[in-house]
Amino acid sequence: MKATETLHDEGQSLWLDNITRDLLQSGTLKRYISDLSITGLTSNPTIFDHAIKNSSSYDAAIRMKAKEGKSGEDLFFELAIEDVTRAADLFRPIWDRTHGVDGWVSLEVSPVLAHDTASTLAAAKALHARAGRPNLFIKIPGTKEGLPAIEEAIFAGIPINVTLLFSHQQYLAAAEAFLRGIERRVEAGMDPEVGSVASVFISRWDTAVKDKVPADLRNELGIAIAKKTRLQRGGPSAAPVVGQHGHQGSRRVGRPVRPGTRRAVHGQHDARGHIEGPRGSRVVGRDPDR
Repeated sequence: MKATETLHDEGQSLWLDNITRDLLQSGTLKRYISDLSITGLTSNPTIFDHAIKNSSSYDAAIRMKAKEGKSGEDLFFELAIEDVTRAADLFRPIWDRTHGVDGWVSLEVSPVLAHDTASTLAAAKALHARAGRPNLFIKIPGTKEGLPAIEEAIFAGIPINVTLLFSHQQYLAAAEAFLRGIERRVEAGMDPEVGSVASVFISRWDTAVKDKVPADLRNELGIAIAKKTRLQRGGPSAAPVVGQHGHQGSRRVGRPVRPGTRRAVHGQHDARGHIEGPRGSRVVGRDPDR
């Protein structure tokens, strides 16, 4: 049995942290889904920047959109939405089969909005509407200004992937924002089933200390942070993040926010450890296509 299948059977979701038009057109992503138990995909502006710079697959579309007068972020998001909607359609059978637990793809709002609550919320609503896919997460950074936007987006029924989280404290703050949005939906008589995942970046910790710790402690801090975050949510099967009114996410309100661990490639890291270290039920592991 493949290692990816073993992790999948243990309840850990494996999402690809990459997207390119070549990946879609070549059938490689479809093969990852069928052969490697990949059950979701995330993207961000850096991933798209790398994809567009290093492939001619976007050239014709860019020329056509430029002739239509599009440029800058408008042109970028048109390209990005084309790719993520194609990916969303490939993952849709998984989303249907798992009732929205897996089969998600993610599209991030512009990073220049990270400290602008109102503009972040407006962008999240616009991107969600333009994409028109139920299995699309809109990524919002878990900054101080991002948290109110997350709450409002969840209240509006927009599935959210909270990004740029680096600690269990930030994870809990994101989960609380999620719960506030869900509780408001419950109080308004609305459906509380709105998906969300919180992405904790683990390898950045190891990058920060790689030259400051003994060799036997390298690639261990990120895993420790991920495990601490997982313990904060009550172990492998509970989600004891309590909202303002004392309602636990796994009881009164819809589905709990899921913790995700992101292993970005920065220098030499133990890829296997960063995936298997925080493994467990209802955890999302994200790995670049390297």
